[in-house]
Amino acid sequence: MVSKDQSIGGAIFLICVVIAIIYTLIVFLPTQTLGVFGFVVNETEVRIWAVVIPVFIAFIAIMGIGAWIGWTMATTPPPKPIEEITSEIEEEEKKEEKEAETAKESKEEAAETEEKGKGKTKK
Repeated sequence: MVSKDQSIGGAIFLICVVIAIIYTLIVFLPTQTLGVFGFVVNETEVRIWAVVIPVFIAFIAIMGIGAWIGWTMATTPPPKPIEEITSEIEEEEKKEEKEAETAKESKEEAAETEEKGKGKTKK
């Protein structure tokens, strides 16, 4: 059985192939291709528009991507300097070491207290 992604991919593939074939026929055989649908056209004008429209769409798409990249760069705050990041990491490591030492000392104190408590109950 075909997954949903595969069926969508197959549909996209078929649509692209059909559009490519129609586009090629319109560019190279405009009178015959559009004549099937009952259109009477000037070959030169159809060929010009068949090139102008996709070029215009591609140009606008590229400008849109460029504008999006520019907007993202303009609105994103700059990253912290590497020195600041490394100093924060070192501070965190020091905190963790102190916490580990404190936890170790409290365990030792608890063990000593427990031993003292056992020693008193034995007497």
